[in-house]
Amino acid sequence: MSGRVSLDLAGTLKWRRGEPEELLPDGPSVAGWVTQAGLLSLPPEVSDEAAGRARRLRELVYTAVRLDEPRRVATAELQAFADLPPVRSVLTADGRLERHGDLAAALSTVARDAIELIGSPELERVRECGRPECTRLFVDNSRGKPRRWCGMAECGNRVKAANYRRRQRLDQGGSAQRG
Repeated sequence: MSGRVSLDLAGTLKWRRGEPEELLPDGPSVAGWVTQAGLLSLPPEVSDEAAGRARRLRELVYTAVRLDEPRRVATAELQAFADLPPVRSVLTADGRLERHGDLAAALSTVARDAIELIGSPELERVRECGRPECTRLFVDNSRGKPRRWCGMAECGNRVKAANYRRRQRLDQGGSAQRG
């Protein structure tokens, strides 16, 4: 959705400006996110304490790539996550890709992705969703760079539907005045 796994992690705290929604409140939710994000083939064991480390990495990434200036990069702390061995890609005998490792390996892989993003020209293409309530970040790789939403399913369609309803109300108000 965002174009980078590190930004996907940053998006696990939704609606930061309003009433935040925590998508990683505990170990099982972090384990589920790790597999859903495609970082590991099987969910790792994740204690609630380890879930706190995942949330810490999330905040390091968000702070480093957010659009508000000044961006703050906790370089040493981010590097400490990245220095651990990353996820190991394994090609099985039947030609399937599996990703092996534990939570530390998954977080290392995310931290490495964040470092590559922060240190690249791609950082200038990071955008925040155009829906006022949404604070999700994404890399705009679209042709001409017109992308406005973190995704059409959640935000883009809602904004477009609200704008359509607003136009309909305005048109009906104008029709009633003419009639």
